[in-house]
Parts: sequence; structure tokens; C-alpha cells
Amino acid sequence: MLSLRRPALTLTVAALLATSLSVVAQPTEARAADALLSQGKTATASSSEGDGYSAALAVDGNLTGTRWASQWSDPQWIRIDLGKKYNLSRAVLSWEGAYGKAYEIQVSDNGTDWTTAKKVTDSDGATDDLALTGSGRYVRMLGTTRASGYGYSLWEFQVYGSEGTPPPPTGAVRVTGSQGNWQLTVGGTPYTVKGLTWGPAIADAPKYLPDVRSMGVNTIRTWGTDAGTKPLLDSAAANGLRVVNGFWLQPGGGPGSGGCANYVTDTAYKNTMLTDISKWVETYRSHPATLMWNVGNESVLGLQNCYSGTELEAQRNAYTTFVNDVAKKIHTIDPDHPVTSTDAWTGAWPYYKRNAPDLDLYSMNAYGDICGVEQDWVEGGYTKPYLITEAGPAGEWEVPDDANGVPDEPTDVQKAAGYTKAWDCVTGHQGVALGATLFHYGTEHDFGGVWFNLVPNGLKRLSYYAVKKAYAGSTAGDNTPPVITNMTVSPASAAPAGGEFTVRADIRDPEGDPVVNKIYLSGNYASGDKRLVEAQWRSTGNGTFAVTAPEKLGVWKVYIQAEDGRGNAGIETKSVKVVAPPVTGTNLALNKPTTASSHQAAYGDCPCPPARATDGSTDTRWASDWSDPQWLQVDLGARTSFRKLQLVWDPAYAKSYEVQVSDDGTTWRSVYQTTTGNGDIDTLDVSATARHVRLQLTARGTGWGYSLHEFGVYS
Repeated sequence: MLSLRRPALTLTVAALLATSLSVVAQPTEARAADALLSQGKTATASSSEGDGYSAALAVDGNLTGTRWASQWSDPQWIRIDLGKKYNLSRAVLSWEGAYGKAYEIQVSDNGTDWTTAKKVTDSDGATDDLALTGSGRYVRMLGTTRASGYGYSLWEFQVYGSEGTPPPPTGAVRVTGSQGNWQLTVGGTPYTVKGLTWGPAIADAPKYLPDVRSMGVNTIRTWGTDAGTKPLLDSAAANGLRVVNGFWLQPGGGPGSGGCANYVTDTAYKNTMLTDISKWVETYRSHPATLMWNVGNESVLGLQNCYSGTELEAQRNAYTTFVNDVAKKIHTIDPDHPVTSTDAWTGAWPYYKRNAPDLDLYSMNAYGDICGVEQDWVEGGYTKPYLITEAGPAGEWEVPDDANGVPDEPTDVQKAAGYTKAWDCVTGHQGVALGATLFHYGTEHDFGGVWFNLVPNGLKRLSYYAVKKAYAGSTAGDNTPPVITNMTVSPASAAPAGGEFTVRADIRDPEGDPVVNKIYLSGNYASGDKRLVEAQWRSTGNGTFAVTAPEKLGVWKVYIQAEDGRGNAGIETKSVKVVAPPVTGTNLALNKPTTASSHQAAYGDCPCPPARATDGSTDTRWASDWSDPQWLQVDLGARTSFRKLQLVWDPAYAKSYEVQVSDDGTTWRSVYQTTTGNGDIDTLDVSATARHVRLQLTARGTGWGYSLHEFGVYS
């Protein structure tokens, strides 16, 4: 996902304020294209005032003689089952005197998962004629605030619309036109890719694809195609979506991932992949969801993880030549769908231009730099259109580091603006850019998921609504997420391990919904663990939280997640550097002679001699051989009294160890022992008087050796 023009090639991955609706009375006659869908359909409600006020009376066509009435409390709802999915255009609510001042019109495909289609905050109790967008089988009025002491009462609840999601255009998919004036067509109909990359499990496609479709999306992109792909294609077709079917080639995914292949000499690998790809093209070429084939992902960039110099150039030329062989083979099997190939940024395009003339279009993953693609295309003299296959917020490799030396993650507001900017730049290159599959419709709730996903843990972000506005043209009526601004962490670079630090932010919800706050921590930069773990914290009021720091040293990410109870979340994050908690008194071991049973002379950041454990720096460490037992000892220079030890462990820690002391360095006595070490910082109350202090290490907590950043002995 980096430009090949850049020297830095490290890669870490794979505006919207809703307005409340003022409702005015409108004529209830249906518009010419609308059909009344609700009359006589099955209706249910949360309650009724009595037998003569059932939900069915709100859909019986009697505008003044019969009505539904609820019990006298908030909230209440009435639901209509239309019998099948329809495109919805209007809801007309004819209120009796007991009306809802504030309510929502919600839609659902399954009667369980609801999406707000319209929110009303100041109804006057007349006839509310509401324009709707989207589709669904079920329509619900959810009343949240009554206008009187009575319940909610409707003479009639009418829903208008037309037949469900229209089928996508059918027929051959073509790249048509000429230089600088291309378009993608399906069955002769122009088709702009309004897409998202697909993250959830295939089994969850029926759950999530209706939501994807409701965003105005017409295409999803995958990275692999095999025997398990069919259910996703079937579900996409059922929701009127098409799929860019990907094929993975080594080394996919950029530097550091995907394994290595030799495209110059490994004929067996290439033949195997060509056979495999051909098989799945034959299998899915007639599937109605298939839009095009995409061969490889960031392999031109990724080859630098395997080769260098002239060999790297030879491999890149050989790889793109193989991509062309695949494209020719696909065309012989399936002449009705285009073939493309994705790489990182535009640095791969010269190789495709030189070696892959049979590609129908180019593709690339571009994030914060997406608006430079058009200039690169012009300056490169390219003669094929392109598709953006990943884009969105700026990635880790594109942002400056913060004060703790880790990438400064954009805010929710900045990420949403990044998606808007990306789409504007795609549509701005008319006749050349054929659309985009923006990154990423994913549900993972971890470090990468919070950075890039539109729906981490199924919760919609500001970015979700930015994409919906770009693709569908509007988010009017949507309930949008809480917005978090001005987040700070204090002390940001010196939070004591196991102690408390302060997090503060301004948190507001555009619709005034009650907000539930959560605080999470991620050790991605400290230990490589990308999970988000809920922290121990307490609110101290006014958007301020006291958070317990992890016991392990390093730079951690701390997250505020504000949820509105309506399926939305605002998430902001900053880094915090966890340091060893201060110990009062003098460190008697500082820079004193230190010896060990062994040390690592060369591995990773080593040499790691014993003296590194008593140099006063947590940036250095002692590391032993990978065996049991081991020992580390310090000579204090004279018989001295001490009262506390602090052991700052590296991830290679001791599960079992003993603290021993000696006056002569020969005869030792035990003053502390444990068999339950967990690798956290151990601050031990150990009082003794001796010249020598030794750690006798008997059981490792990992498969590595033993490693200490600091071994402090305090008076």
C-alpha cells in the first residue's frame, strides 16, 4: 500500500451531522409511482390499550373510524410485515390526539435487525408524510416521546413503495471507449463501481450484505476465490451486488507477508496457480454476481521482501509477465468479464504497461495519497483505465509519528473526510477511473479494525456514513454516531505501570442520545498483540477518566469508545507510554558490576550483556541463553542494607525464580521466591543486608531465555 517511489517500505495492514426532521402535514395521496403496501398486512405492536385498539386497526384502511392505541408509557412500537422486501418511498402516519412527539421509522429485512430510515423529533400530531429511502420487509414506528399523558394512537399507518431491490443489469461486462474516455458496462449499461472490500465471514454474508446494499454499494471485492466462494456470490446476487473476484499470488499483501515465489524459475508454482485459477474462473464465470477477475494483490511491492537489486527487477518483470499469462488464459475461458491486477500505489504500473498488455484495466491500493493517482496516470502515459481497489483513511505508513514514536492515528472526523476525499478524487478522474472498492467493510474490533473498519464489532462509524453519503447521495434521517474531539492523555509519555493515568475528551451525540463510554487498551506497539482489551477505569466527570495502566512497559494505544445504543460508535485513540513505576530511595545496583550465567551475543537487538540490566535504561536489556536454569547477580561493592527490588521484565520472563543474597559471593541465602511470575514488573518488598544480590532463575515463562530491562536494588 506504499508507493514504490518511496524509500520507506514498511506496511502495517492488509462531516456528517444528521439533522432532526421537522414534520409538516402533507397530502396523503400516493405519488404516481408509489403503491400502498401496508393495507391489510400483518401488524403487531408492543402493547394495546385494549381489545378494541389492536395494531391491525392501523392498517385496515379506515382513516377515521378505527385506530391502534398503546399503553400509556414510553417507548412503544407498531410493526408492519409487508410480506416481502420492497423499495420504500413514503410513510404516512395519521395521528389521533394521543400522538408521538418524537419517534423513528425503522426498517428491517428480518424483523430483528433494524435500521433507522427517518427520525422525527417535533411532530405536531397532524398527518406526518415522510419521504423514505432504502428497502425492507418490515417497517416499524418506534415511539420514544409521547406528546401527552396518554399513549400513542394512530388512525392509520401507511407505507408506500415499489417492488424490492431491482435486479442488477445482466449480460457481458466490458471496458468500452477509447483513450481517456472509457467506461465499464454491464449488458451495455454504464456501471460505476461503488464498492467496499469485504471482511466478514462468508457465513455472515446474509446478515451484513443487506446493510452494504443500503449504503448505495453495488460491488464488493475479495482477495481469494475457491470452493468456499459460492455462498458469498449467491448472497451478493440476492442483494443485487456484484463481486470483484480476487486470486491470491505470493508474495501477496506487501512486505513481510504472503511467502515468496520465484517467478523466474519456479515453473511448477506458476503452472499450479494457472490451473487453479482457471478452475475457479470456469466455475464462476456464469455466476450473476461476477463482475471481473483480479489477479494478485501487492505482489510487485511484496517481492522486495524476497529479493533485491537486479534480481528484484527480474522477479517483478517475471511476475507481471505471469499475470499477463493468467489474463490471456482467463480470456479464453471467460471472454465476458474483464481481468485486472492490483498492486500498491502506482509504482507497479510501469511493469504492467511493459509486461501485461492483456489486462483490461489496472488496479491499485491507495490510501491518503489517492488524489495523486490521476497525475501519475497522466505522467506515465498510460493507455488503460483503472480501478481503485483499496482506499480510505491515511494508513500507518502515511501519517507522522506522535510524541511516543508511533503513528498518530487520524480521528474519526479525519477518517470520514478521508473517504469523502477518496471518492471525490475517483469521480474527478472522469473517463479513466472506473470506480473504487473502498477499504473496509470489516467487523474486527482490534487495532487494525479500529483504524480501518467501517463497522468494528458491528458498530457504525462516522466513516460508514461518509461512504453512504458518497454512494447513496444522502444520509438524511440517519441516526449518526457520537463525535469525540480534543482527546488527551496525561502523562502521555510517563504512565507508571499498574498506576493511573488520565484520559479526557469532549464527547457529544448529534441527536442527543444517551452515550455509554468504554475504555480499551491495545498492546500492538508494546507486544504485537493487536487485540483491544477493556481497561480498568473510572469516570471522574466531564469527559475525564482515570485509567489503570498495564503492568508491561512500552507504548500502548488507549481508546475511548462512545456508543449511542442505536448501533453507532465514535472511537478515538491516543498513545500512552508505560514506564516503570518510580521507587523511592537510591538504586544501589546502578552501574555496579553485574555478571550472569550466560548472555546472548547476537540475536535481534543483542548483544545483551549482564551490565545492560543495571545501566538505568529500560531501552536496553540482558538476555540469557534459552535454557534452565540461569542466574544474574550484582555486586553492590560493600555490605549494604536494602528494602526493595524492582525487576523490569522483557517479554522473555521468569515464571519461577528466587532472590538470593550473599556477603562473599559464595554462600547464598534465600530472601524471596515465587513460582507464579507473569512477566509484569515485579516491585518486591525485600529487606536484607548483603553485598551480593542474585536472581536464581529456574523456570522460563516462554520458549525464549530470561531477559530483564532493569534489575534495581533500592535502599
